[in-house]
Amino acid sequence: MNLEKIKEVLSGEAKYRFAQVEKAIFVDLIDDWEQNTNLPKSLKEKLQVEIPLKIKTEIFGSKKSSSVKALLELEDGEKIETVLMRHSSGRNTVCVSSQVGCALACKFCATGKMGFRRNLSWGEIIEQVLFFARFLKNSQSENSRITNIVFMGMGEPFLNYENVFKAIEILNDKNKFNIGARHISISTAGIVEGINKFAQEKLQINLAISLHAPNNELRSELMPINNKYSIEKIMSAVEKYVDKTNRQVMFEYLLIDGVNDREKDARELVQIINHPLFVVNLIRYNPVEKYRPSNPLKIQRFKNILFKAGIRVTERYAYGQDIKAACGQLRAGQERKK
Repeated sequence: MNLEKIKEVLSGEAKYRFAQVEKAIFVDLIDDWEQNTNLPKSLKEKLQVEIPLKIKTEIFGSKKSSSVKALLELEDGEKIETVLMRHSSGRNTVCVSSQVGCALACKFCATGKMGFRRNLSWGEIIEQVLFFARFLKNSQSENSRITNIVFMGMGEPFLNYENVFKAIEILNDKNKFNIGARHISISTAGIVEGINKFAQEKLQINLAISLHAPNNELRSELMPINNKYSIEKIMSAVEKYVDKTNRQVMFEYLLIDGVNDREKDARELVQIINHPLFVVNLIRYNPVEKYRPSNPLKIQRFKNILFKAGIRVTERYAYGQDIKAACGQLRAGQERKK
């Protein structure tokens, strides 16, 4: 697919054709132009050549949870990952990628081991959501609508800022996906310029910070980007963001066995999370290479220390380890097979 070509292909057509084409793609969720009944045959034939609707994908379903992972092949042959998480509450969350690979080289992340290939276009970001919107439509499930979007897949969203926000405009558009801004979240490793720019946005999108360590020494070891954007710099930017927006900020914290899950790590974290609008989201690590997830007892101890300090804490369920749901694991596995 190449959604960016819509305006070019429809140049010279009546203006209402543009609305018809967008409705066919984003609302009717057709995957072949022959399924459309409004457009003239000549235009459908043109669209079939210029903007084919097929999405080349390999699907991996989880036996242990209601999550599905897809490996999408782009026009240039690059591959990206996206995950659908179906919740018992009826929510359907799609985790999307914003880049092919990633330049940040976080030690615990499979995507970071690939290095950076390129940014995704806004159309390639939308394609991930479109794939799962069609998937749910065809699933004959009672809850067949995408309700939430999280930019927590491959790549750093704030290093592809313009394309990410163009995609968000389409996701939020009532005539397209109609996903509320408060149901869209962006996770950043702490790109300060991105946080500052994000604070100026009018849409009330959620901000999440990938923290994963309570001090600079450990964070720099796990996340080299910390050498440029220290915890102090990140917290300063986040505090300014909260002052301006009065919105909650989620701090994501992967719990890795023997690395950042000790009681002293929890006590240090307490010193950082010092605002009523700060929330810690504890995540049991999806194993990649040498690192292993914390055991349930350690997680509970860590959580209790935060609770007793008056910090709001959530714990994210570990989705789909059997489908290698940690971002980058599927593509990395495919490259090893080659």
